[in-house]
Amino acid sequence: MAETGEVICRVPSRRVLWWGVGAGGAGAAVAALRAGHLGGPLDPWFLAGALVALAGPLFLYAATARLSAGAYGLRSRTLLRRRTVPWSRIVDLRRYIQSGRNQDIHRVSVLLDDGRAWRLPLPASGAGTTDFDADLEALRALHRRYGSPASDGEAPVITPRSAGRRPVITWIVGVVLLTASAVAASYVADAASEQRAWRAAVDCTDATPAAELRDCLSTFDGVIERTDVNRGKGTSWLYFTDDRPIHRLSVSQDDAAAFRTGEKVELVFWHGSARTVTGEHRVWHDHLISPGELAVFSALCLLGAGYAGARLLVRRGGRGLRDDELLPSALPFAGAFGVTAVWLLPLLYLHSTDPLGSPARVVWAAAGTAVTAAVLGLARRATRVRAPGEARAAAPDGHDHFLAARFLEATAYNPNHFGTHVVVGGGPPAVTPHAGPGRFAARRVPAERLTVTAVRRARGSDGDTVPRDWHVAELDDGGEPVRLAAAPADLAGILDALERERRDGWGRSGGSGPRP
Repeated sequence: MAETGEVICRVPSRRVLWWGVGAGGAGAAVAALRAGHLGGPLDPWFLAGALVALAGPLFLYAATARLSAGAYGLRSRTLLRRRTVPWSRIVDLRRYIQSGRNQDIHRVSVLLDDGRAWRLPLPASGAGTTDFDADLEALRALHRRYGSPASDGEAPVITPRSAGRRPVITWIVGVVLLTASAVAASYVADAASEQRAWRAAVDCTDATPAAELRDCLSTFDGVIERTDVNRGKGTSWLYFTDDRPIHRLSVSQDDAAAFRTGEKVELVFWHGSARTVTGEHRVWHDHLISPGELAVFSALCLLGAGYAGARLLVRRGGRGLRDDELLPSALPFAGAFGVTAVWLLPLLYLHSTDPLGSPARVVWAAAGTAVTAAVLGLARRATRVRAPGEARAAAPDGHDHFLAARFLEATAYNPNHFGTHVVVGGGPPAVTPHAGPGRFAARRVPAERLTVTAVRRARGSDGDTVPRDWHVAELDDGGEPVRLAAAPADLAGILDALERERRDGWGRSGGSGPRP
């Protein structure tokens, strides 16, 4: 970083990266020599050099990446592209969180005035975010000085659950699953034909024409030379003496362990492949893929594609949300497709080629379709985007109600974020670390100090502990900002109880019982 008024970001340990670039060049040279003069494509030196050479461009990309910011705006440089954007075109700088294998990766997302988003190559965080936080705050300070940011205070946070994420992976998965479903369905008829042919096959005879030998059963004798039992996930093998009738045969681990060295066996061939091996104590059968299995696989891929489509539908329903606001979870649709699988998969497995071939099957499919339509309607309703303030609080009845809710800041009435519920109704509102019954360990909420400033949907900055469909009330606690998160109806009930407590006080509002 920087002269006064300028921020410069580079990848740390650039010297190590340049050593990696040099190693990649050396690996490329070794691979070229071994391939062109001394060795071949299977030479170990060639393979090692090629592997190191492939890592060279990655090191070079990281070593040359650079971001600078100043009065001129943002200027990024990578191996493939250079770009400069003035502050007048930048609407906001956001924290973009993407999931990594071991930890989340934090990057900076730039929202432009044309609605497009651009992720900066730097800064980026790995295991720790201290340096990243400092760089992001410095960039936002420059934006406030030379531009007009859309958000003040902390940067908006774009998480995998946010409305601002692009559903590219969801589109790809949906298309792949839909294609796999169509391909599998196209082979169902062929699998049914092959299954019928196998069941109708008879033994070959001397009178069988040569053109029909493939479709009849040919029997050969053999002797087990040895078995190769793989105890892991690899393939187990049966080897035959003198390679008669074949050299080896792939079998399961249990089958390979059941046959013995020197055991005489009988092999049956059909369509050019061994279909059964019969020994003294074990019979191995080759598995023919049945039409029912293909139909079930096709249906599972179709249901998976349907779930991907449901995720896209939920995202489409949240088009009007802020980029950092959380979308509702699509899991209700997963439950609906699970219910569909309960009636659809058995029907397709048992009647893969003609699922509507009898009145009973038609009734089966019609009833299942009606159930699917009902649960899909419920899922659509459950994933609807609800506007803040839409829910209404239930009328007080004088009894304690433990509502799942969380104060997102540690306070005197929520020490160390211990609260998981807020109890209302039978006494003054209080935070509890349990769902009741009883007000054990309850901490009274000082309603007289709290003022509601806004109610909004949950955002990425509220943390991963806040469910997607919850709403957040922003409160003023004697000049300190406090956030309270709960389901919309529960949040309305809590805010109503706080308002009654602040207005009337406990005892004057019709309640009775001890304070916690």
